[in-house]
Amino acid sequence: MPLSPDEPALAAVVPAVGRPVSVQDAIRRDIIAGVLTPGARVTETSLAQRYDVSRVPVREALRGLESEGFIDSRPHVGSRVAPIPVHDADDLFAVREALEVSTARSAARRAAALYSGDESPEDWWRIRREIAALLDAGDAHVAADDLDPLVAINDQIHIGIAELSGSATMTRLLRQLSWKIEWLYAADVQPRGKRLWPEHRVIVGAIDAGDGERAAALMAAHVRESRIGYLLRYGVTTPSSDPVVAAAVEERRPADG
Repeated sequence: MPLSPDEPALAAVVPAVGRPVSVQDAIRRDIIAGVLTPGARVTETSLAQRYDVSRVPVREALRGLESEGFIDSRPHVGSRVAPIPVHDADDLFAVREALEVSTARSAARRAAALYSGDESPEDWWRIRREIAALLDAGDAHVAADDLDPLVAINDQIHIGIAELSGSATMTRLLRQLSWKIEWLYAADVQPRGKRLWPEHRVIVGAIDAGDGERAAALMAAHVRESRIGYLLRYGVTTPSSDPVVAAAVEERRPADG
């Protein structure tokens, strides 16, 4: 049975390697990708048909996505995809910077303990190898001027660094925040990430060296530059809560006319 015009069909979802994708993951991915656009009505019946599941997991998924801010549900009205949180962009980037500075510093401290022989985390080398493979893959895409895959690779590297920190709580918070940040870019049809891509190896190098303060400073500058770039690219006129970011935005903003 086809969906009604205001209920766009969901895109096929390819599960991540080694990790099954839940109905909630699948719907969220389609919202972020713009397959389900802001304001689009979603129903338990249409989504259940699309994913070939019962309405129960769909109902649970919609509740979870509402708590995450991706779905607006109202009694006697139904559920719709929420507006993209552009007005929250500055705050979202501020929270991301705080989280990532902490995870980069902690990851470097764990590296220092590892190399001094004081600690031997079982997961360290596995995660570090995964990050190395992601860096190589990103370099190859940049060299080929094939930039679309950089978005996903970038997110995986940042999550990997959070995992190196050893904090499951911080990793979970960053993963949830990354979904919202990625959604901010949903309307952007241009590839992004090439200019800041080389900074990842420098950050990881500081972590490998066990230099927590350098890793934290590099990560702060990296995320701050993304924040400035977003505010400029999307013409956000409300001044940033960070005076340094606000000044940089004003300095770089093209003059009217």
